[in-house]
Amino acid sequence: MWGGRFASGPAAVMEAINASIDFDKKLYTQDIRGSLAHSAMLAETGIISAEDQKKIADGLNTILSEIEEGRFTFSRKLEDIHMNIEARLAELIGPAAGRLHTARSRNDQVAVDFRLWVKEELIRTREALRALIEAFVTRAEEHAATVMPGFTHLQTAQPVTFGHHCMAYVEMFGRDLSRVNDAIERMDESPLGAAALAGTGFPIDRHRTAKSLGFREPTRNSLDSVSDRDFALEFLSLASICAMHLSRLAEEIVIWSTPQFGFIRLSDSFSTGSSIMPQKKNPDAAELVRAKTGRINGDLIALLTVMKGLPLSYSKDMQEDKETVFDAAEALDLAIAAMTGMISDMEVQKAAMKKAAGSGYSTATDLADWLVREAGLPFRDAHHATGRAVALAETKKVGLEKLTLDELQGINPAITNAIFDVLSVDASVRSRASFGGTAPQEVRKQIRYWKKRLKKA
Repeated sequence: MWGGRFASGPAAVMEAINASIDFDKKLYTQDIRGSLAHSAMLAETGIISAEDQKKIADGLNTILSEIEEGRFTFSRKLEDIHMNIEARLAELIGPAAGRLHTARSRNDQVAVDFRLWVKEELIRTREALRALIEAFVTRAEEHAATVMPGFTHLQTAQPVTFGHHCMAYVEMFGRDLSRVNDAIERMDESPLGAAALAGTGFPIDRHRTAKSLGFREPTRNSLDSVSDRDFALEFLSLASICAMHLSRLAEEIVIWSTPQFGFIRLSDSFSTGSSIMPQKKNPDAAELVRAKTGRINGDLIALLTVMKGLPLSYSKDMQEDKETVFDAAEALDLAIAAMTGMISDMEVQKAAMKKAAGSGYSTATDLADWLVREAGLPFRDAHHATGRAVALAETKKVGLEKLTLDELQGINPAITNAIFDVLSVDASVRSRASFGGTAPQEVRKQIRYWKKRLKKA
């Protein structure tokens, strides 16, 4: 390729550091798609002949079959996927292959290949997130009234329902889904035709190639077109946020599946045993999902660091963009799939959840609210009185609902027998009927909303 300018070939070390075929061969489908669209446009605009275009198209389709059937030999001497395909095309069709690169540079070629790959990965991620959200909605519907403790600081706070807890993750992953859709919308522009950095003097039709490749429109600045990797960074960013959500969920699954909590039981499909302790059933799938978050975060930081000091326009540093994205995509795909499986088939231990929901004086806030609502106390006074009731119950080693009316009236004489109607966990949960609250009827309302929303997502 460099024969016209260079008198000798590269050193072995230069060849090794310069070659990217070991990883960018993953882009073969996108590269061939881009070349087919480019050659068709060149023929339509009269830049190359229809005869040459047909030879090019036939040759590219032959190469596609060879790669898919495992009959294609990738060469590091040819550096990358673009030159590997072009060299094979020349072997197949002769001089006509040399016309394919008219009005195109490897700079815009790799930019369009990579955008196509990331866009396709975002679409896959969108479908995977939809499946995960649907799994949570299904579990929420099953357990809209299943009581469990809600936590702050990992301390029992107030009773909630497991359905409500599931719907919290629906909201989280729903935001991830919206970020995926936003990213697709933002990167849906084709850089093909920007050439090396300045555009081209040939009368190309960039709108035609953009449309044929499924992009909304062509990019509007040739310098930015070949040097932009925001679409890759945005994918890594949304992947990192999504992985963080998956990691939070994984941590809860690890905690919930311990004998000390016993809130859920994972299936054998997503658990492993111990090499020495026969009684063990370890939540390894959840732990590995949790660990992959660090890997995905590292991929984001790596590419941010590569890009941070690059002047316009293209620099060879950008060759380091793909491995991080490929790695993060693989890790995220696997993590979402594993979590969808775990949520779909785990067994919810309703009795253990309900027992825990009443621990730690979880209905103390209900007592304070009753004093405000029924006795007319300012909330701070009600909070203080409730604190005294909790201290008394703690001393007597009983729950709030086990204190006698006399004991409660000793704290505040306005308390009546009606207080016992609000001190159960079921009553507490039913009372939280504000919009977005944990009351079963409100949980079911949010489930209906998400079912409708998912049809449009």
